[in-house]
Amino acid sequence: MLRAVEYVSASQAQTSDVFGYKWNRRDTFESPAARGVMRDWLRARYGEPSDMPWLSAGAVLVDIGCGAARSSIELFGDRLKQVRFIGTDISAAIDVAADSFGAAGLNGEFIQCDLNALPFRDESCDVLFSEGVLHHTDSTKAAFERTARLVKPGGRFMFYVYRKKGPIREFTDDYIREKLQGLSPEQAWKAMEPLTKLGIAFGKLNATITVSHDVDLLGIKAGEYDVQRFLYWNAVKMFYRPDLTFDEMAHINFDWFAPVNAHRQTEQEVRKWCNDSGFDIEREVIEEAGITMIARKRGRWKSCAE
Repeated sequence: MLRAVEYVSASQAQTSDVFGYKWNRRDTFESPAARGVMRDWLRARYGEPSDMPWLSAGAVLVDIGCGAARSSIELFGDRLKQVRFIGTDISAAIDVAADSFGAAGLNGEFIQCDLNALPFRDESCDVLFSEGVLHHTDSTKAAFERTARLVKPGGRFMFYVYRKKGPIREFTDDYIREKLQGLSPEQAWKAMEPLTKLGIAFGKLNATITVSHDVDLLGIKAGEYDVQRFLYWNAVKMFYRPDLTFDEMAHINFDWFAPVNAHRQTEQEVRKWCNDSGFDIEREVIEEAGITMIARKRGRWKSCAE
């Protein structure tokens, strides 16, 4: 396994520490229930692997920021047996990814490095996949532009980035994230636990609230909401799903708050990045949480042999 553990900034080093810690807590994301939740969410946004003919035999698929490689395994499934898979990650999670691939009976190559220093030539990759990673750099836009150059003409860039939310939620996100800075990953995880318990308490209320009119000043839309989800989207992230364990919910909260870099974007910004880098958007899914894109690079498709 190739390793280059130099970082472009102190915040990128912090990202490595946080995610290396998170992905090594394998009991917090590898249960059948947690994997099922991940798989359903991924395929709802990107589509079914059977509908991705460009994942053809011999295609080079690079997962940028692969973490434990669970996103690739759950999304692409057996299609991974047809492609040349290369997983990259800034953290020691790359070792978990390699182990996960082996346990799944899959072959892959893995590189530990900062995504701003990937060892690939421009226009050398058929498909880039970056699930929730670009926003964990010093600049989401710069990370997108840097990695977009790696895609061949006719190739695809599949990615997900965080979306901007209402003003109260944006404030709370930054406030809590700042509070965690200076803590070790272990201390930050522990600090998340009361927030996770609060989310569970609201979730167990099983109560609803009706907002009769749009509250434009706060970015709140009229409608009927589960109380926990209303607070989740408009006040503070405190993940809750009754089919997950406490640690699995804590994992999701930690993933959001622990990294110092966690930028949020608008869909208009992301569309412009795609166009300016020579991509046409083939699939776009906009949710409150984030923005999912499958974009095809304009130009003549180059075969794997070229």
